[in-house]
Amino acid sequence: MTYLEFEKPLAEIEGKAEELRALARKNEQMDVEKEAKALDKKADTMLRDLYKDLSAWRKCQVARHPERPHCRAYIDQLFTEFTPLAGDRNFADDHAVMGGIARLNDRPVMVIGHEKGHDTTSRIERNFGMARPEGYRKAVRLMDLADRFGLPVVALIDTPGAYPGKGAEERGQSEAIARSTEKCLQIGVPLISVIIGEGGSGGAVAFATGDRVAMLEHSVYSVISPEGCASILWKDSEKMREAAEALRLTAQDLKKVGVIDRIIKEPMGGAQRDARAAIASVGSEIELMLAELDGMAPAELIASRRKKFLDIGTKGLAA
Repeated sequence: MTYLEFEKPLAEIEGKAEELRALARKNEQMDVEKEAKALDKKADTMLRDLYKDLSAWRKCQVARHPERPHCRAYIDQLFTEFTPLAGDRNFADDHAVMGGIARLNDRPVMVIGHEKGHDTTSRIERNFGMARPEGYRKAVRLMDLADRFGLPVVALIDTPGAYPGKGAEERGQSEAIARSTEKCLQIGVPLISVIIGEGGSGGAVAFATGDRVAMLEHSVYSVISPEGCASILWKDSEKMREAAEALRLTAQDLKKVGVIDRIIKEPMGGAQRDARAAIASVGSEIELMLAELDGMAPAELIASRRKKFLDIGTKGLAA
């Protein structure tokens, strides 16, 4: 387990319990279970206290946790018969975006998502989940395919933002993001978007303009990272804690203003502590959201989706 900065006291307690059990494994005559269980109980209490009321900045840290399950893990656990589809038919295949046809509880769907990678090699290959223009053009192609064959689209968002490199800009990064966002508003099939980690800027909006938008409890969704915001506003990236609070990037804040529709609860301590349970919860919510949209005609879906996003920002203004 990788511990975050604010989890260091917890790391010490859990480390001591593991040390006791390791000693007992080496010396079978030692009986340390009582002491170890007392430490486990203390650690459990501390974990609950730490996660009871996380600040916006701490939620950012949890959302970026290296052991948090990424798109590949969700596809492996929730979907069957996944057939990956590659390339934008124009320039290249972007490994930061993965997608393809699959079955969700035997229902055919198109799944698209950002993949960050899980180790150094895969993170470099996936460009840390930062998509280039060809990634968004691939997503547009897959959404067109889904629309043609009447397949619901499930989008899993986890990106710090679109890649800002020179080559990406030369190939039309902003236009590709805009086209992907536009395509989300045009398809006549249900589109479910779930922010499973970071939802950064237009790179996230390009997949998150859906009929239903959900966020995991400790994920974040914002126009800019707290560090970037702090650098612009205060000329000091160390002001990221203040920036995180000002950005209102937590699921709880965004639910209040209608940017997202629902919050998916995570296991105590975050999705990284029990990935299988977190992924199962997301799967259940996706099925519920798809059921809400069953029976809606394509024109009705499109009109409802457009209205949903035009109405953002009006919720709660009277209060």
